[in-house]
Amino acid sequence: MVKPELRRGEIPKSAAAYKTAIDIAAPSVAEMVLISIIGMADTVMVGNLGTYAIAAVGLTNQPRMLMMAIFFAVNVGVTAIVARRKGQGRQEDAKLCLRQAILLNLLLTVVVTAIAMTFTSPLMSLAGAKADTIGPATAYFRIIGAGIVFNSLAMSISAALRGVGDTKVTLKINLTANIVNIFLNYLLIEGHFGFPRLEVAGAAVATVLGNFVGLCLAVYAVFKKDCYLRVRLRDSWKPHADMIKSICNVGGNAVLEQVALRIGFFLTQRIVADLGTMDFAVHQICMQMMNLTFTVGDGIGAATTSLVGQNLGRKRPDVSIMYGKVGQRMAACISFLLFFFILFGRFWIPSWFSDDPQIISHAAGILIIMAFIQPVQTSQVIMAGSLRGAGDTKFVAMTMLLTVTVVRPLVSYLCIYPVGLGLAGAWVAIIFDQCIRLFLVSRRFSGGRWIHIKV
Repeated sequence: MVKPELRRGEIPKSAAAYKTAIDIAAPSVAEMVLISIIGMADTVMVGNLGTYAIAAVGLTNQPRMLMMAIFFAVNVGVTAIVARRKGQGRQEDAKLCLRQAILLNLLLTVVVTAIAMTFTSPLMSLAGAKADTIGPATAYFRIIGAGIVFNSLAMSISAALRGVGDTKVTLKINLTANIVNIFLNYLLIEGHFGFPRLEVAGAAVATVLGNFVGLCLAVYAVFKKDCYLRVRLRDSWKPHADMIKSICNVGGNAVLEQVALRIGFFLTQRIVADLGTMDFAVHQICMQMMNLTFTVGDGIGAATTSLVGQNLGRKRPDVSIMYGKVGQRMAACISFLLFFFILFGRFWIPSWFSDDPQIISHAAGILIIMAFIQPVQTSQVIMAGSLRGAGDTKFVAMTMLLTVTVVRPLVSYLCIYPVGLGLAGAWVAIIFDQCIRLFLVSRRFSGGRWIHIKV
């Protein structure tokens, strides 16, 4: 996996390398899948209320992700820096990075929450809400926005823990949060066991309370004495200019990446919304499954990010290259399993969300397209994760800007309307987007320039 001229010492044997990668990736994959299930659970459990409820929750997805984009970006910087500092043996600097990330997230939360509360209705209208969906969509978004502080802080702590490879703890945090969310969904959406029937708003309340429980567990984890990133109240919590600058230097490009992603997804969603509530509900069902499959690759990518960053910190770029390729091979195997699961489960999967035969039939056709996206999607996610771990976030950001913000909406519009493919046109556009992205990140990874980036 590593050319002889690039080797700088003894290379771990393949079996040991795969074991190390799997030990970190397995909990990370489970965690990412569980995070996705939080959003999926809301869509599944409001499905009994009708098509309008599926569409209403779906309408909030991209505005909500746009709202969270800056936190995702900060966390990219946190994971990369913490991983590099651990590889360098600089534990106190890794702890400092986490504390500064918490302060930065608290400040950003105030700003983002104020924006979310002020512009909720215009955002829902811009997202394509119709008369039957704007009320529940607005209520859902306001509640989620009010509780964003719990989510942002838990995400920041989890990002730091992933940087040191402690993915088992983050798995436990998100597993518990998911269980709480799903249980409260059952109680609050339809009003079981004497609880009020809050319908779509109940799903939002359940998500916020689940995030709160996740935050409590995350805080407990980093306050424990044996935690590598142990946080204490008596530690210095003053702003540290150099560390904040380091986080922003790495995360700054990730901000561009996240904004590019969210604008591209938002534009595509808006184009699809004009097809009507039925088509939009089908699109949301399929996107929920797409997000779930994406998180499998993202989980392996998180492990790859950690291993690449740590070995660059140890001045072993050759081992970083090896772990990048190990992640790609693992992803290839999983992507083929996902391909067959989606292809043969294309009628069963939509039935999780709705029992409407028209919705199930329409979604089954879209899922055939999604099945063929899997190998491409999973491979590009892993290579992008390797580049992020090295701090090469600018290239990843520019790639996302080109493919997601420009290619996907443009091809979606052309295929849906002038070509006349309808909803299938949006999914043809996703194939174009993913293929171009894979070509660009694979060339960058193979070129090797990323191993020389300093963080």
